Amino acid sequence: MKIVILGAGVIGTATAYYLAKAGHEVTVIERQAGAALETSFANAGEVSPGYSAPWAGPGVPMKAIKWLMMEHSPLAIRPSTDPAMWRWVFQMLMNCTTKRYEINKGRMLRMAQYSRDVLQQLREDTGISYDERTQGTLQLFRNQQQLDASQADIDILKRYGVPYETLSGDECLRVEPALKNVREKFVGALRLPGDETGDCFKFTQNLAKLAEGLGVKFEYGVSIERVIAEGDQVKSVQTSKGSFTADQFVLALGSYSPILLRELGIKIPVYPIKGYSITVPITDATGAPESTVMDETYKVAITRLGDRIRVGGTAEITGYDLRLRESRRKTLVHSVTDLFPQGGDVSKAEFWTGLRPMTPDGTPVIGPTPYRNLFLNTGHGTLGWTMACGSGQFLADLISGKKPAIATDGLYMDRYGRVNRPIAV
Repeated sequence: MKIVILGAGVIGTATAYYLAKAGHEVTVIERQAGAALETSFANAGEVSPGYSAPWAGPGVPMKAIKWLMMEHSPLAIRPSTDPAMWRWVFQMLMNCTTKRYEINKGRMLRMAQYSRDVLQQLREDTGISYDERTQGTLQLFRNQQQLDASQADIDILKRYGVPYETLSGDECLRVEPALKNVREKFVGALRLPGDETGDCFKFTQNLAKLAEGLGVKFEYGVSIERVIAEGDQVKSVQTSKGSFTADQFVLALGSYSPILLRELGIKIPVYPIKGYSITVPITDATGAPESTVMDETYKVAITRLGDRIRVGGTAEITGYDLRLRESRRKTLVHSVTDLFPQGGDVSKAEFWTGLRPMTPDGTPVIGPTPYRNLFLNTGHGTLGWTMACGSGQFLADLISGKKPAIATDGLYMDRYGRVNRPIAV
């Protein structure tokens, strides 16, 4: 089949690769000059199935209030008159129950674990490289309350067979020796040995080259203007380069997906949650992290990427605003210099921001729509890199008429109600 994919971030590029591998003729339309130049460009670098969890959970509303009062807050809300913002916040609050958290986390773990396996197979098949490491994630707790609260997540990890270790403060030094310099600042950790790290930008760029080798055509620098539909079929996509037709279409535009879908009468609760990162050159390898350390207090991930440290985090609810805010930079600098004071030169850090396409329940929206030949692959939030390969293979199987390797329930858009019930494939 002839397939057009909208968007060349890590999700769109992975989808293109697996569709081409299945034998389809694939074209990818991307407004940027290359792949992975927006949200996939400088994310935290984690491939973290073990850390896959919805932001909405029991106790989160009270935590959010406390976070907003912190000097280095992991959360910032900039109120606006945009009704989509408030609908999304309300829906997220409705998911802050123990029952919903367990359901949502289970769905996310299903896709994330599958995606890790697909990524590992991709490495074996192609030798793709991207500053990858397979040394796990260390979720670091600065106080006993955080350590005690981790038991709820541990119970779910047990239920789904996700490997984990609980470590005392001294045991943390076995996997992250550089923390010996700040041993007094934490009480313990939850280690997820199945997690990986890597540069998402390098990965996506290299995957795009592999996809081109399979015949995928990337149309860079092309703006999407509108989608033309007749009845229950998409007929074409109008762009700055003219009209593109296909048998099937895949929308993988991240935070911008709802804008295009709105013109088709489709509403999904995907909203941009702004994140920030700094990339710090390593000056002392012995003082830098070995893999990823998640600073639980500030919700900041500190990741080793080759000769750099990537520090990513914070959540800013501010719509499509891409301004770089110095207060966010200070939080990232504080976390990395507090835990790894000798690791890198923060004066030379590169500051970046991107828009995470978040759903209120944390699970992405992957699968069919009310239009017979339009599919979605969006809403991955902070876990686009973690879920990219699995999401791409999952959707390629659906479109190819094959049964996906994991269950589809809870991944389609109909979990948000029957008003936009997708046509079954």
